Amino acid sequence: MAIFSSSTRQLPDVAAVPRHVAVIMDGNGRWAKKRFLPRVAGHVKGVELLREMVRACLERGVQYLTLFAFSSENWRRPQDEVTLLMQLFVKALEQEVEKLDRNGVRLRVIGDLAPFEPRLRELISQAEEKTAGNTRLDLTIAANYGGRWDISQAVNQMLAAQPEKRAGWNEGDLEPHLSMSFAPEPDLFIRTGGEERISNFLLWQLAYTELYFTPTLWPDFDTTEFDKAIVSYQKRERRFGRTSEQLVDKPNA
Repeated sequence: MAIFSSSTRQLPDVAAVPRHVAVIMDGNGRWAKKRFLPRVAGHVKGVELLREMVRACLERGVQYLTLFAFSSENWRRPQDEVTLLMQLFVKALEQEVEKLDRNGVRLRVIGDLAPFEPRLRELISQAEEKTAGNTRLDLTIAANYGGRWDISQAVNQMLAAQPEKRAGWNEGDLEPHLSMSFAPEPDLFIRTGGEERISNFLLWQLAYTELYFTPTLWPDFDTTEFDKAIVSYQKRERRFGRTSEQLVDKPNA
């Protein structure tokens, strides 16, 4: 059973600070190119910025942070870049998990992990197990993930568990099998780098999420930029199908 219900079935609580922030970290390659550096230099800088983002979420009271690290379509990139990205993933897991654990951060990785090398899958499993009891921040890395894949695998899991659902099913039947069933739907979605699309990320979960697009490249997205995104979120009127007048009368009814 899913821990959190979808916003189309049950009104979520709304707070000044987003409970769940989802981010597409775009612009690493362009950041490096502007500085006449190889693309991998941008990815290295982007990984370094993750520490700042995690710290910012802890300080501001964000409870869930979900990052799109590697999409199922990113395999189409040049092979040398893909190889370097995998090496960075391994290095980050080897170096950062102890720090995450000390700071009470739980790490999860979602996506189709089967194509990854055994060493990487082993590190992911060890990191998830080591941090499983932490509750200050739920950090989720989407790797070899796609929103369409997520929905497809959830349908397959649901039908395998409940074959009778072939005759008809609803949202509540599917939700427990989605990759993010352990978390509330994102309140705020951020995409850096200037593109204004969600690129097959959390297609099911972003139905009522507030979207924030910024031209700032990911390696330059510091806490000041993060606060701008939160301020933008705080100015939004989150109606979930209701009228503005209803919000005045019953903010979360």
